Amino acid sequence: MTQTPLAPKPAVLSLAVEQPQRRVERLHVFLQRLTVQAEIGLYARERGRRQPLVLSVDAEIEPQRVSEPDQTVNYEHFAAKARALADAGHVDLVETFAERYADLLLDHPRVLRVTVRVEKPEALGTDAEVGVEVTLSKI
Repeated sequence: MTQTPLAPKPAVLSLAVEQPQRRVERLHVFLQRLTVQAEIGLYARERGRRQPLVLSVDAEIEPQRVSEPDQTVNYEHFAAKARALADAGHVDLVETFAERYADLLLDHPRVLRVTVRVEKPEALGTDAEVGVEVTLSKI
């Protein structure tokens, strides 16, 4: 009878060993390509109907080690603010929507700087990607 060799034991990471000092230099929380339905556009054909906007966010937060939820920003925060803004009524310009969304995200105490990208897939009636990107920061 042949014995099957035992699998090697997995390496164990010991946090008790002294680690070199390291500093968190950059901490970004992001959301990519969330689709919301919004009433947006200058033209009469765009009024009274919703169309898709594709949103992406890159939020810089205080650079620190994160071990608790209250030390960061929950992704759902980004999504909830986007949906609330989309439901708030008609906006003429994608630029205005992007700035309002960035302002809402900057209201979070942990967000220091935010870049918001808003794509409007139906704008040209083609497969071209169009939209705007805005970066706002706290002063």
